[in-house]
Amino acid sequence: MSFIGAIDQGTTSTRFIIFNKSGEIISQAQKEHSQILPHAGWVEHDANEIWTATQEVITRALSLAKIEGSDLAGIGITNQRETTIVWDAGSGRPLYNAIVWQDTRGQNILDRISPSNQKVIKHKSGLPIAPYFSASKMRWMIENVQEVHDAVESGQ
Repeated sequence: MSFIGAIDQGTTSTRFIIFNKSGEIISQAQKEHSQILPHAGWVEHDANEIWTATQEVITRALSLAKIEGSDLAGIGITNQRETTIVWDAGSGRPLYNAIVWQDTRGQNILDRISPSNQKVIKHKSGLPIAPYFSASKMRWMIENVQEVHDAVESGQ
């Protein structure tokens, strides 16, 4: 019998659920991860901790279901969406903690955008600028994390 797995990588935990062909849950495992709060309004996650938790919950759910990974017909993934991580292209190593979707540090960068350009962005995208989106998080890392800046400059 084939099964479907689902990785739910959320803001506070990572979960893996295994479903049978009828859509019934046959096993699941969940693990919380740390919230890193270096300043007011800043929220970060350790990408390596998330990766380790993902491997652990998959292994645990498979064990509870008494099946092998090869019994999975596929795996769906849902995640935090606008949480932003910069990876080294060569090593796959994260260059900084993930900046979480609810982090507000990018607001100062967005404040540099003129009102007329904000209107253009809203017209083209249908959305107002906000620190929720990944662009200001990425710009903040490029401007404030030397390793990220250097990686961008070198194409890594």
